[in-house]
Amino acid sequence: MSQKIFNTATRKKEVLKTVKDGTVSIYVCGITAYDVCHIGHARAAIVFDVVVRHLRARGYHVTYVKNFTDIDDKIIDRAKKENVSITEIAERYIKLHDEDMAALGVATPTITPKATEHIDDMISLISVLIEKGNAYCVDGDVYFAVDKFPLYGGLSGRNLEEMNAGARIDVNDKKKNPLDFALWKKSKEGEPFWESPWGKGRPGWHIECSAMSRRYLGEIFDIHGGGEDLVFPHHENEIAQSQAATGKPLANYWMHNGFVKINSEKMSKSVGNFFSVREILKNYHPEVLRLFMLQSHYRSPVDYSENSLAEARSGLVRCYTALQLLKETLTEMLASTASVADKNSAKEKNYISKLKELEDKFNAAMDDDFNTAQALGYVFDLVRFMNNFIVAGKNTIAFNEAEILKKAKKLFDHFGAVLGIFQDEPDYFFQSDKEMESNKRGLNIGEIENLIKERQTARKDKDWARADTIRNELVQLHVILKDSHNTTSWIIE
Repeated sequence: MSQKIFNTATRKKEVLKTVKDGTVSIYVCGITAYDVCHIGHARAAIVFDVVVRHLRARGYHVTYVKNFTDIDDKIIDRAKKENVSITEIAERYIKLHDEDMAALGVATPTITPKATEHIDDMISLISVLIEKGNAYCVDGDVYFAVDKFPLYGGLSGRNLEEMNAGARIDVNDKKKNPLDFALWKKSKEGEPFWESPWGKGRPGWHIECSAMSRRYLGEIFDIHGGGEDLVFPHHENEIAQSQAATGKPLANYWMHNGFVKINSEKMSKSVGNFFSVREILKNYHPEVLRLFMLQSHYRSPVDYSENSLAEARSGLVRCYTALQLLKETLTEMLASTASVADKNSAKEKNYISKLKELEDKFNAAMDDDFNTAQALGYVFDLVRFMNNFIVAGKNTIAFNEAEILKKAKKLFDHFGAVLGIFQDEPDYFFQSDKEMESNKRGLNIGEIENLIKERQTARKDKDWARADTIRNELVQLHVILKDSHNTTSWIIE
């Protein structure tokens, strides 16, 4: 099946046709490095991480560029408040960003350029726009002339006349048109600056991405991505300045992920519903946040709440429980000396066929505009398949069940590699999850494990009443026990 992508520019799904056969070039707008990453940053990062993972799994060679904005008003303001350089601020938050992304299992992009490393590229691009009459300089500031680009508003679907009518007009503004946007800003006293043909200054925000994407991916590349909030004005302005300079489309496909809401409200620092990635990861395993994000189609909004994360955690626990059972059962089977009655029975072929069907459905869902919500449905179908298969196969080996389990494990690995989940060993996941849940609920792991040891002693002494009493005490703490041979494992429900 061909890869389909919903193109924001055309407002419909289109079959991916790459500039170069077998190769996909992607540019995604990264963070402005002045603060820690929040849950909105996490969504965009996870979405495009999965896009890249899937395309690579389907055989494409992917060049993925994601930039850092390391010069901006917010960075300058923070540097002034802390009495440090903008470089120190930017490097601090880029480092914290990289730590957060690593924790979330987001693979490092192929190229991660910084704006300040490409000032010459921006000056060159601005110079071309001035020469072509698409930009003008006023007292050291350079603006893009929106009315010189007839296609302006095409990406966002906005009408130029309506935008002009609704624009705020400042009588002291240097701009010829209130919609014109800055390509180069004249430096103010105490601000960082670079030399340019128009005097000392620094680049505007929009020109950064046009210059960096052109530098690493060429004048036309395949996919440009980012959050829905970037459609206008950022991506609209990128298209205008890039296409005005080259006469060519900037990107063939535009992808935008939906907003993150907090308890059905828009996330905002001013109303106090702002959550950083590292704050969330104090209480939840990183894959819980990934699973939560991937349960919705990337273009849909997601509603963050404690309940929604708890549901995602429950789903992840189910998956890891199945993986642990699979691993244990496969180990037992491979160690068994029991003979196999029929290695090529119709029943075995039927199981293999079901696994192949799940793989095909998963891949088809991802091929259809990266539909992770639907793909996850097939992940849970695999969990149910495995649980039923293992229960049905207990104490009977009518065919080569170990081979079925190996194929199921391989399929789990494929699903996990594309979605960026199931990357831990089950034992490590459960230990990490128990620690987080215990801290969050105020439980003491040592006390829980002491109760479990006491229960084991009671069972050994055949004091079933005491053993049941302890189990009930643990149930009240949402601690669920699993007895196996001479050991007892536990999770927090």
